[in-house]
Amino acid sequence: MFRMKLAIFAPNPQYRGDERLKRLLGDLSSCEIYEVSSRDDLAAGTDMLLSMGGDGTFLSASSILAGTGIPVLGINLGRLGFLSEYRPEDVAQALLRGDYEIEDREMLRSSTNGGGDQYSLNEVSVHRRGAAMLGVNVTLNEESLPTYWADGLLVATSSGSTAYSLSVGGPICSPDSKVLIIAPIAPHNLNVRPLIVPSSTHVGISLTSRDSQVMLTRDNRNEIVGCDTTVSISVAQFSLKRVRLQKSNFIGALRSKLFWGEDVRNETEL
Repeated sequence: MFRMKLAIFAPNPQYRGDERLKRLLGDLSSCEIYEVSSRDDLAAGTDMLLSMGGDGTFLSASSILAGTGIPVLGINLGRLGFLSEYRPEDVAQALLRGDYEIEDREMLRSSTNGGGDQYSLNEVSVHRRGAAMLGVNVTLNEESLPTYWADGLLVATSSGSTAYSLSVGGPICSPDSKVLIIAPIAPHNLNVRPLIVPSSTHVGISLTSRDSQVMLTRDNRNEIVGCDTTVSISVAQFSLKRVRLQKSNFIGALRSKLFWGEDVRNETEL
C-alpha cells in the first residue's frame, strides 16, 4: 500500500498550538510526516510539502522547493490566503483520495551584477531607499525602454499579478498565462502604464539616483544593494508545482478573496 511522504513547513510559531493543524495532522496519520525549515531538510522521496500559514509562508516554501519538482500545497492559517487558499479541514480527505491536480506556476530567475541565480514566484522589484526619485532603466531582450522615474519598478509573473503588481495598478492575469508584467511603482510620469510582455523576454534593469543604495526585493526577501547594481531577470528553466484541490479555481478565488464583482447589482450572481 502506497504511503504518502509529506514535508510540513510551518515557520510561524504562533500556529504551533492551532487546533485545526493538530486535527489535520491526526487525519493524515497514515502518511509519513516530517518537518522542514530549509532546503537542506528535504528528504529523498518526499511526495509533497504542506505550507502552513499565509501567502508569505507559501512564498518562502516556493523558494525552498525551487528546482526540486516537489509539489506544494498551501494551507491557510493566516489572513488573505490567495496562494494558501485551503482550510485545514478541507485538505486531508482530498489528499488521501487523490482528489487534487498539480499545476505549473512559472518562477523568475534573477541575478545581480552577473552573480548567482535566485528564484521567486511572484515578483522581483527595486525601490528607492531615500528621498531622491529613482530612475529605472529597463531593457527587453537588450532593447531599451524610456527611463521610468518613480519610487521603483517591479517585474511580476502571472502568479504575482494578484500580489504587489495588483497594488500598483497592474492587470490581473490567469496563472497559466505565459507573460511578465512590468509595472512602475508610484511613477512621476503621466504617460506610463504597466506593460505585458511574453515570458520568454529577458529583462535587464539598471538604476539612476542621487542616493547610493536601493532596496531589491524578491517576493518576501529584501536586500540593500548599491545604486550601481544591475539586475537580470528571466523565467526560470523549471516551474513550481502547486497542488490545487479539485473544487477550487482562479475565478472563484478572485471572487471570494478579492471580492471581484462585489456590487449590489450582482447579488443574484454571488
